[in-house]
Order: sequence, then structure tokens, then C-alpha cells
Amino acid sequence: MTHPHLPVLSPLMVEDQVRAALVEDLGRAGDITSQATIAPEMTATAELNAREEGVVAGLDLARAAFRLMDPAIRFEAFVKDGDRLSPGTVIATISGPARAVLSAERVALNFLMHLCGVATYTARFAGEIAHTKAKVCCTRKTIPGLRALEKYAVRMGGGSSHRYGLDDAILIKDNHIAVAGGVAGAIRAARAFAGHLVKVEVEVTTLEELEEALEAQPDVILLDNMGPELLRRAVEINRDCAGLSDEAYAADPRRVKLEASGNVNIATIRAIAETGVDYISTSKITMAAPTLDIGLDIVLR
Repeated sequence: MTHPHLPVLSPLMVEDQVRAALVEDLGRAGDITSQATIAPEMTATAELNAREEGVVAGLDLARAAFRLMDPAIRFEAFVKDGDRLSPGTVIATISGPARAVLSAERVALNFLMHLCGVATYTARFAGEIAHTKAKVCCTRKTIPGLRALEKYAVRMGGGSSHRYGLDDAILIKDNHIAVAGGVAGAIRAARAFAGHLVKVEVEVTTLEELEEALEAQPDVILLDNMGPELLRRAVEINRDCAGLSDEAYAADPRRVKLEASGNVNIATIRAIAETGVDYISTSKITMAAPTLDIGLDIVLR
């Protein structure tokens, strides 16, 4: 049963992504190695095995790779997305026409290893800040064409998404401010433009800009490249501006939320979270995540 608070990948998107990857890999003549060495009637059984610890993400894509190659292939998963893996865990068994199993192997593994890697790296970041209220968020810095998949994997690892694209939230960055002529003016213009369901966030780099932004009341303020001491002071300014006690500040859903970004990595995220910010955005969990070592091994009977 799918957890009600976790996302589900659209089967249409999964099929489109996997089909394109198979077409790319098969080229004009198909898998000539398997055609040359394996008779058409031969069958095979294989296991997808985890070779290191990690978090599962992308099983639907692996399953689709084998199904699209040959509907006769049977794919039986023993884990689900979001589960933790140990070295030696059998993720799934695949059985069916041998040529098709081997032809789909690389595409299935490419998706699975990459997305499990993103989920696993995200889980490391989330684990570093689990004792705080802060959430680690991915950004728009994703591999072109794979954004929805990578953001899905981030969720499987315990992270959150910032925004999916340019159209689902307003984020006023330094260049927007430079052209618009100031922080407060840019926020007022955004408020006048946006519908009531569209959030407005503004990026600031100094405490002076923070105070100017707070007067204009965006939904979120992005504190860019501020060290822990400045971040801590920013939280204090936000609390004082809202006129709230420490306990009331933490619980008040109406106050401006604070998000930290810049110089966020596995070594710095704990100190950043402990300043009291609400969100921490980083491209590391999508752009720097190492792939998880997963192998497909033929089972000899």
C-alpha cells in the first residue's frame, strides 16, 4: 500500500522516460551482443542486488524497462520505494526471455542506481538535521529531463521540494531586484501580479535587505550565503518583527518563513539547521549525489 504522504510517479511519465532511454540504447540494430550469443528461445532469471546501504527510489522505472522490452518478462519486487537497503538485499527478481532481460538491464540499472543515489544522499542530509525543525529542500538544479524523477527521489529520502519550475512559485532573486529597483518594490509588484494561491519568496544577502523584505511581508525569505551567526541573527529579527515569543514563533503558521541557501553541504547543514531557519535548499542532493551500487546478476540453476 502506498504511503498517503509520499508522491507517486505518473505511469505515463514513467513510460515516456523509459521508452526514450531504451530507444537511445538500442539504436538502429538493437542489442547485437545478445542476438549474437543467445538463442531466441532461451530464458533467464536474474536478481537486482544492493551492494551497499541506501534508500530505494525508481522501482517503477526499472520495472517498466523490462516490461517495455518484452511483456513476457516477470518482475517481482521485494522492497518498495522509500525502504532502506543493506548490502546483499535482493531488490527484485526478473525472469523471462533472456535476450530481452539483458537488453533492458542497463536502462533499468541507470534509472535505479541514479534515483536510489539521490534518495540515499538526501537521507544523509535529512539525518544530519533530524533533531531540528528544518527541512532540506532540492532546487531547480537538476539534470535536464529528469527533474520530476529526481525530486521524487528526494522525497523518498526524506527531503522536500523547493519549486518545480518557473511557473509554480515566485522567487525574486538578486537580478530581479537589481532590475526592479529594490527589495520592497519587487515584493509589492509580485503580490499585485500573483494569484492568491501563488507563494512569493525573495532572496536577500544582508540583514538590512531582510528588514526591508519583512516590511513588505513575502511568504518566504531566502537568506543567501549567510553564515550561522548571520542566520541566527536573521531568525531573531524575524521573531522580533512578528512580536512573538520563542515558543509562539516556532508554532505560528502566519509568520514569514526563512530559508537558508549557499554553501550547504553534508558538513555544514547541521550548523545551518541549528540556527532556527525553517528550510535549507541545496543542489547537492540532486547534482552531487553518487549513484548507489546495484547489480543485476544471473541466477544459475
